[in-house]
Amino acid sequence: MTKHEPIDPVDGIEPGKRLIRVDHDRGISLSQRLAESLQRLTWRTPLHKLRLRGRFPLKLLAAPDDPVIGDLKAGELLLRGVIPFRGEKIAIRELDFRTLQGSPGLLDYLHSFAWLRDLSTAATRQQGAPVAEAIMSRWLSAHAEKVEGLAWRADLWGRRILFWTAHAPLILSSRDLVYRSAVLNTLARGARHLDRAADKAPDGVGKLAAWCGLIAAGLLIPGGDPRRAYAEAGLTRALGTVFTEDGGIACRSPATLLDAIGLLSLLRAAYESRREEPLPAIEVTLARAVPALHGVTHGDGGLASWQGGLPVDQMRIAAVVEASQVRARPLRQARDWGYQRLAGGGTVVTVDAAPPPASRLAKGGCASTLAFEMSDGPHRLVVSCGGARHEGAYLPAALAQALRATAAHSTLIVNDANSTAILADGSLGRGVAEVAIDRQELEGGSRIEASHDGYVRRFGLLHRRQLALSVDGRQLTGEDMLLPAGRRKATPSFAIRFHLAPEVEVTLTADSLGALLRIDGGPLWQFRCKGAALTVEESLWVDSAGRPRQTQQLVVSGESPAGGASVAWLFKRAG
Repeated sequence: MTKHEPIDPVDGIEPGKRLIRVDHDRGISLSQRLAESLQRLTWRTPLHKLRLRGRFPLKLLAAPDDPVIGDLKAGELLLRGVIPFRGEKIAIRELDFRTLQGSPGLLDYLHSFAWLRDLSTAATRQQGAPVAEAIMSRWLSAHAEKVEGLAWRADLWGRRILFWTAHAPLILSSRDLVYRSAVLNTLARGARHLDRAADKAPDGVGKLAAWCGLIAAGLLIPGGDPRRAYAEAGLTRALGTVFTEDGGIACRSPATLLDAIGLLSLLRAAYESRREEPLPAIEVTLARAVPALHGVTHGDGGLASWQGGLPVDQMRIAAVVEASQVRARPLRQARDWGYQRLAGGGTVVTVDAAPPPASRLAKGGCASTLAFEMSDGPHRLVVSCGGARHEGAYLPAALAQALRATAAHSTLIVNDANSTAILADGSLGRGVAEVAIDRQELEGGSRIEASHDGYVRRFGLLHRRQLALSVDGRQLTGEDMLLPAGRRKATPSFAIRFHLAPEVEVTLTADSLGALLRIDGGPLWQFRCKGAALTVEESLWVDSAGRPRQTQQLVVSGESPAGGASVAWLFKRAG
C-alpha cells in the first residue's frame, strides 16, 4: 500500500512513502483463465501425446548459446573428475544419484545441470563431452524412469531443460544411439511433466524457472507451438508475482534477483536460436531488474549481503548483466524492492528500508529492517554477516539460521530480540509490518529518515534511523532513536551493531567513544558516537564462496528510559 506523492522530475525520487508488508493479488481475469483452460485442452490430450511420440522426429530444433559465462575453476575441476560446490566435492567416478547426499545447494546444482555451464567455460566440446556424458548417464540410470523426488521437482526440470538444450553439444555428442535416444526421450518426458507441474512449482524464482524451461521446450522440441503459447501465458502471470514493480524480486534477495536475470537471459537465447521474438514481458522485466540489481552493489562491484545472500563478486554480476543486454545506472530508490542507495564520491551506502519478505517467500529471509552496508571505492567498510540462505560445507545449518537474526546486521536491536520473529520452523512471525521513509536530495548530499514498528508490540518502542551522506562521500552521519509508541512494557537495553568487513582493523580511542578504522590497502576512517558506550566484539562475514570469515563489530549499547533513547554517530574519512 502506498501514498501517492509528487515525484522529483530530476531523478524520479519520491519524497516519502509508507511500505506495508502485504501479499498482493496479481491474478489474471476470469476471461483470461478460461482462455488458458481452453488452450490447455488443445494439447493436454492423449492425441497430443501421440503426436509427441510419433508424428514429430525426436530431435532438437536448435541449440541456444548460453549467454552467461560459467565458473572457470569449477569447470577445470570437472575436467579432472571432481564436481565442486562451495567446499563440497564429489568424485565423478563415485557419483551415484540414487544415494546422493549433500547440502541443498549442492543437490540443486547437480540435478539442475547448471554445472554444464562451468564445464563448457573450461573445456572444448571434445574435452567436455566425455565428462558431461558420464554424469548424464548416471542421472538417467537413477531418475529417467522414476517420476518422483527431488530430481523431478518442477523448478529443477525447468532449469534442466534450459541447460540441456543450451549445452546439447556436450551431452549429445556420443555416437551411442541408445544413449542419445534416452537423453532426448527424457527431455520430452520432462517437458510433458512440466505441462502439468509448472504452475505447482515453488513460489518465487522456482515458478519462474519452471515456466522458462517449459517455454524453451515449446521452442526447441518439435510440435511445441501450443505448449509455448500456454507457457508464455504462465510466465507472464509469474513475472507479475515474482518481480516487484521497480524491478526487484519479491523475496528481496539480491542473489536471487541475479539468478532470475540469468534465467530470463538464458530463455531469451532460446528464442534467438529459433529467430523468434522474445515474449515482450521478458524484455520489460529485464529492463527494470538490472537497475534494481545495480542498486544493491557496492563500490567493488559485488552484491550487498541482504536477505541471507552472498556478496557475489563483480565478475559474476558483470557476466549476467552482459547476458541481459541491458545497460543501466543503479536504481537509487526502490520502494517496492525495499532498498535505498546513497552515493557520494567513492562511497556507497545501501539500506534495507522495508519489512522482511512475505512469509510464503521468506525461506532464508532475515530480520534486517533499517540495517545498512557501506563501502569506500573497492573497499567494504560496514557489512551484514550474510549467507543465511547458503548452508553447506562451510556453513552449518544452525549457523545459517542464526545469521538471519537482527543481530547479524548493522542496525539497532532491542533486548537481543529480533525486529521480526524467526520461528522454530524457519518461517517469519510477527514484527515489522510498516516502514515509514522520507528521503531528501539536498545540496550537501542525500538524507534518509526511516522508522519501523517491529518493537512496538513487545516493548512499546518505535525505532527511527536517520542517515545522511555528504556529497563528497567523506562523511556518513547517523542517529538511532527509540521513541515511545503504544504501551510501555519494560525498560529494555539496546545495542547498535556495525559489522565490519574482514579487511578493517579497529583501534578504540582513549575515551571509548570512538574508533580508528584502518582498511587494509585502503583509506582510514574514524567512528564517533554520542549517547552510549562503545565496545568492539567479534563477528563474522560470509564471503562469496560461502565461507565464514572472522571479523569485528562496533557495538554501541545502553538502556532506553521511559522517554526513549537517542544515539548519534558518525563515520568520517580521515585519509
